[in-house]
Amino acid sequence: MNPEIASSIDSINVTLNAGGMNTINIVLALIMYGVALGIEPKTFRDVFSKPKSVILGMLCQLVLLPLLTFLLALAMGGTITWTIALGMILVASCPGGNISNFMSSLSKANIELSVSLTAISTALAIVMTPFNFWLYGNLYLHAANVAGEVPQLVIPLWDVLKTIFILLGVPLVLGILTRTYLPSLADRMMKPFQWFSIVFFIAMVVLSFMGNLDAFLKCIKYIFLVVLIHNLLALTIGFSVGSAFKVPSRDRRTLTIETGIQNSGLGLVLLLGTSIFAGFPAHGGTLVITAWWGVWHIISGLGVSAVFNWMDARKSRKNG
Repeated sequence: MNPEIASSIDSINVTLNAGGMNTINIVLALIMYGVALGIEPKTFRDVFSKPKSVILGMLCQLVLLPLLTFLLALAMGGTITWTIALGMILVASCPGGNISNFMSSLSKANIELSVSLTAISTALAIVMTPFNFWLYGNLYLHAANVAGEVPQLVIPLWDVLKTIFILLGVPLVLGILTRTYLPSLADRMMKPFQWFSIVFFIAMVVLSFMGNLDAFLKCIKYIFLVVLIHNLLALTIGFSVGSAFKVPSRDRRTLTIETGIQNSGLGLVLLLGTSIFAGFPAHGGTLVITAWWGVWHIISGLGVSAVFNWMDARKSRKNG
């Protein structure tokens, strides 16, 4: 990578005061609550009666995506910095994104499976997100021979677990309870919460990087390419695994979307609200990759949904 571009990316710094961080935490928790409004015990019973697609979804999200992201980062070699690689690994370690259910509905995918995968990956994220980031982050730093330049990646476990539990675990439980005992209220709130999550994340990224706009614009073409390649990998994992194991078409669409849309909002909160990178040199690349992922997967999710709908229309014309 051009040293000037690398320096420009890593010089980007986002700092939030306590009030700003609390606002982001509250809104992210509300977004997760909105996702959970579509979850009821019956959803899990129906999906787990045929658990093949659920197991494959967890394999894609929790095992294959972090592993193959680590290998992709190594394969990209000197074209990326260690900060960008860690951003890729952090995103891959996060659970499914909060707009994946919305994109699944647009794609005429298996909504029940989508909701179940989001809920399960979110619940397991309390353990799996810090574990995968610690494991593959340190493996990358060692394999890329930069371990001497930067400290070993140590996860402040209690700090991270507490953050994930409050932002994901508690809203998940409250949303399920609302769906169970106040179903009409849950129905009225679901759609507004879905759109709110999209608008909020874009606003959060814009406001966070406003003070670094020149540096951000200078490197956006490069960041765009890295995230594009990484997102294509994620989408391909879901589609390929679904195809290889011959799951129904609607389930394959769900696996594609669930693997390709990650909760990068959680990644930003972990970067800005915990001490994961305490003592590290400038690491703007990690922030920029995580932030741009959150914007890009909205675009790619809509694009994938359009492709799936085009395939349906083409099939209907052929059969008609």
